[in-house]
Amino acid sequence: MQNPLISILIPFKNTAIFLSECLNSIKDQTYTNWEVIAIDDHSTDNSLQLVQDFARNDQRIRVFKNSGVGIIEALRLAYDKSQGDFITRMDSDDHMALEKLLVLARGLQTYGRGHLAVGQVRYFSERGISNGYARYEKWLNELTTTGTNYAEIYKECVIPSPCWMAYRTDLDRCGAFEPNRYPEDYDLTFRFYEKGLKCIPCNTILHHWRDYDTRTSRTSEHYAQNYFLDIKLHYFLKLDREISRPLVIWGAGNKGKAIAKGLQNAQIDFVWLCDNPNKIGKSIYGQDLQHYSLLEQIEHPQSIITVANTAAQKEIGDYLRQLEQKPMTDYFFFC
Repeated sequence: MQNPLISILIPFKNTAIFLSECLNSIKDQTYTNWEVIAIDDHSTDNSLQLVQDFARNDQRIRVFKNSGVGIIEALRLAYDKSQGDFITRMDSDDHMALEKLLVLARGLQTYGRGHLAVGQVRYFSERGISNGYARYEKWLNELTTTGTNYAEIYKECVIPSPCWMAYRTDLDRCGAFEPNRYPEDYDLTFRFYEKGLKCIPCNTILHHWRDYDTRTSRTSEHYAQNYFLDIKLHYFLKLDREISRPLVIWGAGNKGKAIAKGLQNAQIDFVWLCDNPNKIGKSIYGQDLQHYSLLEQIEHPQSIITVANTAAQKEIGDYLRQLEQKPMTDYFFFC
């Protein structure tokens, strides 16, 4: 395929203030063989009218109304209407770097099927970017530079939802947008990981990610922390848990408690460790917390680390490496 058709799937709802910038950034792309499949998810502003105006002036843009409700059903409809050999998503409140489609498409053409093209991202906001988002951007881009995104998949979503591209056949193999599991982008990332799609390294900023108070990831209950933890535990037990090995939780904060409760609900035994002297010896959910040094006496354990403090994570990682344990095999950072 010399210049394969790229299908750009864009669910939108009440983003009229940003849509023109988004669509113009697509029209300005150096790669021109694309189609936009835009799905209106019951907007109450003039978003639909705006996209329809763009569609009248550019036949590559098609717009439909979501027959269901929510982003997953909108993505399913967009995918069903798409015709491209390459598939990508776009957020209606963001904008693309000029070379985004070209870089991602050429990556897929160079590396072939079984690969996922990803790009670096940059957050922007009228009020400035918080330290949390700045750290996430830096972390994500460092992974993308080397294509080692899956190495820390249990920490956060390691594939930015609006900055990946895949062969249609590979996306189908991963289940596309079939599951009803939120956050849908994190769930799809785990399915990319499950099916072995290799991330293509990229050191170029291809996507500009807008942050503002009413963006969906800030306001929707589907992006609350408990949903992320549920997905992490679901896929850990499915993909990386070795049932013959003792299971350990390290940390008794809110995330540690949520993981412990999830394991108890699944009737899975575990040892609960921590390094907080105020918690060692206490019982939570009927489980005694023990000093982390007990780990040295457990034969061939797998550990879920739920400690959020960055400095503490480094100390824990150093300690586990001294025990000759390996990340993503023997221990997994869940935050």
